[in-house]
Amino acid sequence: MRVLVAPDKFKGTLSAEEAARAIAAGWMRARPGDEIEQVPMADGGEGTLEALVAALGGERKTARVSGPLGDPVDAEYGIVPSDGVSTAVVEMTRASGLALVPERRRNPLRASTRGTGELILAAAEHGPSSFIVCIGGSATNDGGAGMAQAIGARLLDAEGAEIGPGGEELLRLAHIDVSSVDPRIRGASFLVACDVDNPLVGPNGASAVYGPQKGASPNDVVLLDRALGHYAAVLHQDIGIDIRETPGAGAAGGLGGGLIAFAGARLRPGIEVVMEAVGFQERIAGLDLVITGEGSFDAQSLRGKTAMGVVEATRRAGIAVAVLAGRAEVQPDDLELLSMAERFGLDRAMEDARAALEELAAEAGASREAP
Repeated sequence: MRVLVAPDKFKGTLSAEEAARAIAAGWMRARPGDEIEQVPMADGGEGTLEALVAALGGERKTARVSGPLGDPVDAEYGIVPSDGVSTAVVEMTRASGLALVPERRRNPLRASTRGTGELILAAAEHGPSSFIVCIGGSATNDGGAGMAQAIGARLLDAEGAEIGPGGEELLRLAHIDVSSVDPRIRGASFLVACDVDNPLVGPNGASAVYGPQKGASPNDVVLLDRALGHYAAVLHQDIGIDIRETPGAGAAGGLGGGLIAFAGARLRPGIEVVMEAVGFQERIAGLDLVITGEGSFDAQSLRGKTAMGVVEATRRAGIAVAVLAGRAEVQPDDLELLSMAERFGLDRAMEDARAALEELAAEAGASREAP
């Protein structure tokens, strides 16, 4: 059989690359004569950098940038060569992610995406013709204003001074000048991978939906939503771009909208971006089986997370597909789904994930007849 192994990360236990290796090793124990290829996957959130660099044969580099509250952090980015040009992969969680801020310090009124902009500039040093920016899991609610300032845009108050960091400062914004945006950014194409379609403002916007998990009180949410609305109005006034209702503009505290406005970015569902980048459709041509997986297969999985994205694309190609999960909270009747927690118990699934996943894959391989 010809088999492709294409899992997402098993959050908290295995990266997508580690999961792919474990599944492949277990399958080959049971079926050493099969031809197997590994392509780690992701949906635009945490782990997308590793998945893309591993799948495309690039390299990861590190830059020291500003964290969400200004503290320095060492953040990785990726450079992937292809046909004489290169693509930069930037994962905003590395520079502006919620995980970088202890719970007691979370403050979306002050948190900034400046570090994400600095990471984009660090990647630009390698001369990429395109960028893939993976957004989600942010500590920020500044509409990408900090990112914009880092790449050269000037966000000015009524006296002509630069506004400070954070979502609250957007209320002081009077004028936006993009004439000094780094030409390397202007000359590159930007594709944004995100897994939500929230607009920038309103009851389904960045502040209302995601602000509380970043530390925003109910009063903060009202202030931040008003600040983003004002920001969008100034963007429309000064550079002619209206991002208030754009689907996905509210992703990562409005960073999606900021990347549209300042980098000319296109937003797409993360799993589609990753599949396109790794050439998923070409890779599965002529295969007998695709194996995917993720840590928790639940109701959210059915709404377009990595595993179901792989399942749906594989089925459209008329190829068999199986899912190996850490645990399964739903069990669709028409899907071959095996759970480590059900087979070995939750404790082993969490504490001995690599070996348990390898064993589950071996059992799946042993039970399968060749086509």
